[in-house]
Amino acid sequence: MKRINGLYDKICTLDNLYLAYSKARKGKGKTFGVLSFENNLTENINQLYTELLNETYLTSEYETFTIYEPKERLISRLPFRDRVIHHAIMNIMEDIWVSVFIANTYSCIKTRGIHGALRHLKRDLKNITGTTYCLKLDITKFYPSVDHNIMKNILRKKIKDVKLLNLLDGIIDSAPGLPIGNYLSQFLANLYLTYFDHWLKEDKQARYYYRYADDIVILDSDKQRLHDLFGEIRNYLHVNLRLQVKGDYQVFPVKARGIDFVGYVFRHRRIFMRKSIKVRLCKQAAKLNKKDISVKEYKQKISPRLGWAKHCNSDALLRKIIKYEEIL
Repeated sequence: MKRINGLYDKICTLDNLYLAYSKARKGKGKTFGVLSFENNLTENINQLYTELLNETYLTSEYETFTIYEPKERLISRLPFRDRVIHHAIMNIMEDIWVSVFIANTYSCIKTRGIHGALRHLKRDLKNITGTTYCLKLDITKFYPSVDHNIMKNILRKKIKDVKLLNLLDGIIDSAPGLPIGNYLSQFLANLYLTYFDHWLKEDKQARYYYRYADDIVILDSDKQRLHDLFGEIRNYLHVNLRLQVKGDYQVFPVKARGIDFVGYVFRHRRIFMRKSIKVRLCKQAAKLNKKDISVKEYKQKISPRLGWAKHCNSDALLRKIIKYEEIL
């Protein structure tokens, strides 16, 4: 694999930093951190430029807090200036890293995401005989378990630029594992598993393989082959990446229960919303149905969850719970 040099100088430009600033503030323009940064915008951008130029940039202290929906997770948040640096890096590195990813990994990748996974899995399930059985697994505490030395070695498979590697090493070492909530973490997480992806697709010939973050689905016509493959996967992750598979992995016939993945339950001929998402949609619709609001306002409030429903077999449900038929 050809290693790339000359990347740091592309990151370390005023034009790139201003572009990074505009991306980092998107949707967050009224937050305190953004407003404070903008009060002295030119000075703050120039300060970041100087720190990069002199190779003196250090990651700031994280603010941590816990969220409980959809599950309990510790979130780490950096000051806005650090988020600008992360975007500056990704402005240059995103296309390079995505070029290494296989087509069947979806999390946080433009034009893929949840609905990319949905389209591919829906398409492949049309081959009923080839997708009779499903192996479903995920990784125990994936983000906190990422090994820094392994992560750095993976970066060096594609990057030759010493200055950029030093910058990335400093960001990686700024917190244990990969901190959830960091803009850069989601790309590094994909990169951490990308050679595992290639091993499965190319060495193990897993034709029907899908990964969203650390949620993994593999389909096959042979149940025993999936059990055997699971043993090899567990060993590969432990030996090469210092990761552990959760004990609740499953091998099961698709026709018996469906595949719970990326918020949907997939069967060979139908797709349904995951029960928890369906319940939240029904509750929100019930509340809105009691309010005297316009069709436009109703649609604005229900649209985010309605989007989930429109990608699966939910017409009957929507006709039952949605007050205004014209928005369906």
